[in-house]
Formats: sequence, structure tokens, C-alpha cells
Amino acid sequence: MKTLERSAPPTPIGRRGQRAVLFAMCLSLVLVVASVSALNLALPDLAVQLGATNSALTWIADGYTVALAALVLPLGALGDRVGRRKVLIAGNLVFGGAAVLAACSASTAQLIVCRVVMGIGAAMIMPGTLSTITAVFPKDEKDRGVAIWSGFAAAGAIIGMLAAGGLLEGFSWKAVFVTSAATALLCALAALLLAPETRSSTREPFDFPGSATTALAVGALVYGIIEGNDRGWSRPEVLAAFAVALLALAGYVALGLRSRHPLLDPRLFALRGFGSGALAILTQFLAVFGFFFVGLQFLQLILGYSPLKSALALVPVAAVVLPVSASTPRLAERLGAKVVMPAGLLCLAGGMLWLTRLHADSGYPPFLGALLLAGLGIGLTSATGTSAIVDSLGPDSQGVASAMNDTAREVGSAVGIALMGSVFAGHYRAALPDHLAGLPAGAAEAVQHSAAGGLEVAAHLGARGPALAATVREAFMSGFTAAMGITAAILAAAALVCALTAPRHNRTKGTAPTGPQESAPAAPESGPHAGSGSDAGAGPAPESASAADALPEAALTGSASADRPRDRS
Repeated sequence: MKTLERSAPPTPIGRRGQRAVLFAMCLSLVLVVASVSALNLALPDLAVQLGATNSALTWIADGYTVALAALVLPLGALGDRVGRRKVLIAGNLVFGGAAVLAACSASTAQLIVCRVVMGIGAAMIMPGTLSTITAVFPKDEKDRGVAIWSGFAAAGAIIGMLAAGGLLEGFSWKAVFVTSAATALLCALAALLLAPETRSSTREPFDFPGSATTALAVGALVYGIIEGNDRGWSRPEVLAAFAVALLALAGYVALGLRSRHPLLDPRLFALRGFGSGALAILTQFLAVFGFFFVGLQFLQLILGYSPLKSALALVPVAAVVLPVSASTPRLAERLGAKVVMPAGLLCLAGGMLWLTRLHADSGYPPFLGALLLAGLGIGLTSATGTSAIVDSLGPDSQGVASAMNDTAREVGSAVGIALMGSVFAGHYRAALPDHLAGLPAGAAEAVQHSAAGGLEVAAHLGARGPALAATVREAFMSGFTAAMGITAAILAAAALVCALTAPRHNRTKGTAPTGPQESAPAAPESGPHAGSGSDAGAGPAPESASAADALPEAALTGSASADRPRDRS
């Protein structure tokens, strides 16, 4: 059995320098996360001003997240090689340029393309935020940095909606993109001035096949979900999309198992912390952004809130998430991830289930009760899941850990928007009565395309308007209830899996992760000895075998030259 060397500590930059790095990274993080949610407030306006259908609205929201989810792993690996700060700054510039073009969009197709390019920029930004923090912070403070990062990752969506709500009070949806472009420039400047350059100490060949198969799998899956609902699940192009997603995923696994330097080794998912953490993060963000996509329309279309008031109505989530995320590391140390992670998912599931009890006449108080319970679940799940992933890998693989965490978030967000949007749209259309045929052709089509379009038609229909508005609201609630119910079921299933597979603790202090052994164990088990880069210390590897022992050394072990800051300029 191989005994590992103690990994080199991060270059000391002092507490003031750590706070500056944390500020710069969280600023870029909030930009990326906020851009997923902020545009949801403008969806009713886009439906009316650009004539966007439910399917087009889903693509406007999901074009960004699909590109982000598909490319965050390969671009995270690129940052590991050429420098994370360089890639992060370049990503902010790409993001900002695309946002300016988005503000000039005159059609849904043009806006979707701009959102995709913004997603590419976001995929360059996102991995560097967490991996820079884990590379700079010493081991005794890393959990605090990760917890704060996790809190802003969850609360960033609310921050984005508050900013968008304020802008939409006085300006059009275009102002959201102009402000995003200005913020991206500020983020690039903050990273340039405050963050050190970090990169992996290892030099491995780039995994182009792995990058292509993962990107293709994510893109094809989301395309199939969105277009299946819009065109029909038996359409040849929809079935082909799901087949491509399945084949690409199988190709990723097969190629990853054979490659000496895979983009993301499939065997890493045998690590209890890595696998359960990824599942928890994926399902949490599936629920959160699926909820934002539908829930914001509930506030605006059913409760009649303005964009700003809708954003303010969601602030209690952030008020719960941030303090809970900050205190979760201590809770997880006492109770273990095996308890805290499933508890968080169950709280979030309870919040979604609570929302299924709402109806068209429900006011804000019952909605608020569901938000508070969901916020508790988000705070518990996000910090615990992220720490479980990060602590599963060694210091030279923090870029991979960060990118996997980001991939789980963004795949969850993309699938959540696609799935919840599709479930909502299908039940909304099914709940509309046949007598819409009595409306003019254009009006009936607008009602079927979106609830916002239906309420706009009702407002101009005269005496028949109130009846049509009531019909549209009831149909909306049918879709809303179905979407929230499916989300609750998915979260409950994920909680059960995490309760069975999550490690009791993410790591054991002072224990180094194990290197490859001559024989792999039959039963995957990471336990507390899977280790993390921040805790790779001197001393022998643990006596008991684990799945980590069978994995490539570069993925799990610490090294004498860890991820470290290279310069501050």
C-alpha cells in the first residue's frame, strides 16, 4: 500500500487576502447563478412582446443552462491546465458581450442564441470560483469558505431576481441584459485585481472524447424533454434525441473507464461522498430552478404581483438559506452527512408538496410557509453536498471536484426547467376547455401558448374576459400542482438514496486519501478515508480497502505540489 506525501500548503495570502478572493469569486458566482433566474421575471413580458410560446420561453430560460451544464466540465479542466483566473476573466468578457447582443434581440430565435453564448461564458466562469477558493484557503478554513460559497450559490438566484425586479419596474426586459453585461465587466476586474492565478500541478492530456460525449448527452436529454412536450413524445426527432443522450452517456462511461486521463472518471461515483453529493446537488437544483420557472409566474399571474414584488416575495428563502448554509458544516460534523443531506432533501420535498395544496384563490401566507421549509432544505443540502464532493478528491483534482459540483447544479437546473416547464405546459393545455374554439383563431392560439398570453387576451375580451381569465388561472394551477408534485417525488427518492449511500462523515481529520492498490475491493466504500485535498496529511493510508483504492491516482491523491496560487497580479 502506498503512503502519500503531505501536500504542499497553499501560498499564505493572509485573512485579508482570503476575504478578497472570496469576494471576487462569490461576485462572479452570483452573476452566473442570477442569470439563470433573473430572466424568469421577464417571461410574461417576453410572451407578450416577442410572441413567445411556452416552448420558446422554456428554451430562452434553458438555452443558457444547457450550454452551462454541457460545457462546465471541459472548461473547468481547461482552467486547471492554463490557469483558472485567466479562463474566468475570459468567460466574463464572453458573457458580457453576449448579454449586450441579447439586449438588442428582436426575435425569440436571436434571444435564444445569445442566451446559449452567455451560457458558454458562464461555463468558463463557474468552475474557477470554487476551485480557486479551495486552492487558496488552508484546510482549517476551507469548510467555511465552501459554506459561504454554497450560500451565495443558493441565494444568488434571489439576488438576481431582486435586481431584475427593480429594473423591470422602470425599464423593459432589455435592461436585465445591459445590467448583466456591466456586472460581468466588474467581475472580470475584481478577479484581475483580487484573485491569484491557480492551476493544477499535473499536466495531463485533454480528454476531447469525454468532453464531446458529456456535452452531447446533456444537450440531447434537455432537447428531448422540451421538444417532447411541445411536439409529442413519439415524434422521431424526440425519440432520436433520447437515443443520442443514452448512447452519449454510455460512450462517456466506456471511454472514461478505458482512458488513462479521463475528463471525469466514472469510477469516482463509487465514492460515497462524491456520488451522494452529486445526486443531492443535482436534485436540489432541479427542484429550485424548476420552481423558479413556474413559481414566479404564479406570483405574477395568479397573485397579480409586479416583477419587483414577486422578487421580494422570494427573499425569505435567502434569509433562511444563508445562515443555515453557514452553520451546516458544524451540524454535519456532529451528525454526519448521512443524516444532514437526506434531511435537507426531505425539507425541500416538504416545501414542494406544500405548494401542491395551493389553488387559484390562495394568498401569499401559505406560499410563504412552503418557502421557509424549502429554504431550510436548500441550506442543509447545498453546503453538505458541495463539501461531500470537494472532500472526496485530492488537491490536484479540486478543479474536477468544482466542475463536478457545478455540473450537478447546472444539469439539475437545465433538467428542472425543462421537466417542470414541460409538465406544467402539458397539464395547462390539457386543463383548457374545448370551448376555446369560440374565440378568434389568434386569441385561442395565444391562450393555448401561455397563461400570460391567455390573461392578456382576457383583458381585451370585454364581458367574456373575466370568465376566460378564471379559466386560464385554473388551468395554470393544474400545471403548477402537477409540476410541484413530481418535484416532491423526485426529491423524496433522492433523499432515500442519499440516506443509504452517503458517508457518515465527509472525511477524517489527518487521514490521507489512499492511492491505487494492487487489487480493487468488491464493494465500493469511501467512508471517512476517501479524503480531501485540504486534509491530505502525513501518515499511512487506512488499513481498510475502499473504492478509492481502485481509482486513478491523479484523481484522488494529494501530491507534493498541490493546487496553489501562482501570482496575485
